[in-house]
Amino acid sequence: MKFAVGYQQHPGIEPFVNLVKKYREHIDEVYFPWIGVPSGRAMLGSAYSLSLYGKPYNGKMTGEDLQKQLEWELVEFRRMGIKLDILFNANCFGEDAISVDFEKQLCSLLGHLDSLGILPDAVTTTSPFAADRLKKHFPAIERRASVNMRIDSIPAMEYLADIFDSFHIRRDIQRDIPAVAAFHDWCRKNGRKLCMLANSGCLRYCPAQIFHDNMIAHDAKLSKKENAKDFSPHLCWKTFSDPKNHIEFLKGAWVRPEDLHHYDPYFPVVKLATRVNAQPGRLIEAYIRRKFDGNLLNLMEPDLSRIFAPYIIDNSRFPENWFGDCPANCAMTCAHCGKCEAVFRQVRVRKDS
Repeated sequence: MKFAVGYQQHPGIEPFVNLVKKYREHIDEVYFPWIGVPSGRAMLGSAYSLSLYGKPYNGKMTGEDLQKQLEWELVEFRRMGIKLDILFNANCFGEDAISVDFEKQLCSLLGHLDSLGILPDAVTTTSPFAADRLKKHFPAIERRASVNMRIDSIPAMEYLADIFDSFHIRRDIQRDIPAVAAFHDWCRKNGRKLCMLANSGCLRYCPAQIFHDNMIAHDAKLSKKENAKDFSPHLCWKTFSDPKNHIEFLKGAWVRPEDLHHYDPYFPVVKLATRVNAQPGRLIEAYIRRKFDGNLLNLMEPDLSRIFAPYIIDNSRFPENWFGDCPANCAMTCAHCGKCEAVFRQVRVRKDS
């Protein structure tokens, strides 16, 4: 199994390409957004994305500088034989959703990358329109349905099979191994590929995901508004701010590094969310080694460790058969059987204990 990792850029940190070089033999793809283009995370090049990790952006690099940095790193990835996957995975493209302007922007950007010798191998998108236009203008590029499309049935893949080549399984159901096997079997029989995101820290079956993803898609304009200070748009942070709800983390969609072997028959490449992780190297190494002795919250996106403090989720304290004993669909039909509670008492510990 190899990994797809998400590009991150900040003037105050080491170029991401150095991290990829370190783990080259284990990395199959780098996925990345374009400067100033909405995606499933804060817009690359925005003041917010450049000020992560408590390192304020000094404002000295222009958008052109950031683009040159991105292009240089993409060229280096290609020289290493790393596949490139560009993201058009915002949950909303506004009034441009099916516009000729959007089509022209998509084609112009891909044409520009082609001129640099870095035409992406894949485009991950939430937009059926983008997939359709790509099939028309760039048929050799793999069209990949984003995890943000929440594809959770075989009929959903059948409906989209004329314009998509690969599908991310909805993360909420990926602990259900028989379901994963059924999805994989359909993809194999129909010449499609199944993809998976391993380390989402989001609430499983989060009812606010669409709202939040739409908000992120408009973050450039949102940041210029006077926004309410007494409302949290992040349901996970609101939920976990009350320690009595910490147990809900165990019912998430994430897969521990130690449990990846359950997915070996179905995913030759697994996506790791690293775009906003403060220590992506630690995260990547944990999944490569399939072992992590630390706070499991640090491997998630979002990293929930601050909201859990002073508690951590000690990954080394999970029972050996945690994955097998945990009912696959407990988050949807939780019977409060007590298994999660017992594990929770074992793995949540105070950091100073």
